[in-house]
Amino acid sequence: MKATLIAIVLAAGFAGAAQAAPVDLDLGISYYNRVLTPEGVTRESRYEEKMLRRPGHVWVERVLPAAHGSHDEHGGNKKVALKSSQHEHKHFNPVVIPRHVMLEKNIVKVEYIDAHDKVVVAIPKAEYENVNFDGSWENSFYLLDPKLVAAMPLSKQVSNVAGARWREVEKNGVFQRVLWDEQKQIPLIIESGDRANTFYRRVDVKLQPTVSRAQPWANLKNYAQREYSDYLD
Repeated sequence: MKATLIAIVLAAGFAGAAQAAPVDLDLGISYYNRVLTPEGVTRESRYEEKMLRRPGHVWVERVLPAAHGSHDEHGGNKKVALKSSQHEHKHFNPVVIPRHVMLEKNIVKVEYIDAHDKVVVAIPKAEYENVNFDGSWENSFYLLDPKLVAAMPLSKQVSNVAGARWREVEKNGVFQRVLWDEQKQIPLIIESGDRANTFYRRVDVKLQPTVSRAQPWANLKNYAQREYSDYLD
């Protein structure tokens, strides 16, 4: 509800702005979440992802600890993606399998690519919610819709990053702050929370100094094609 509220606030203020052409990026992304429950318990979570951004393609993979599975560079997850039960039924875990989002003729498509088992799992639109995908190309490619970012008022907070500016919006005690790199069209920091301190979220985006040639979504002709429904009980 709170995230939806922020989106509504931003959309209501959208006045339009020219955007720089997006550039190819390799990113390291850190997520932090803190929630205070009604029982007075504070719960915290942290995780990291790697992201490749190319024209028409977004590749995201979770950084997993060695104790739970290892990764080859860009998608070689080891025996953690499609696990078998005692009855040899495969269970699909979208958290540990790299996600590939595509934009083809203005149509968004999403699939998961398991390099260990050499399987590509296509996700139909009706199942997006089950894999925690909102269907937005803008949210995938830019992490935040640039139009909504442009609608946010500039913040008084001073940026120490050349070419990046802070923007901020608040309504009914719920706030969101974004440090937006205008040339690269990507947020460097996203913060959201409420003044009552019942929740706080932060995303830190680190730009890699060079862009790799990796295209882990290519050369899949020997991969088996599966549907999401193949993994339903």
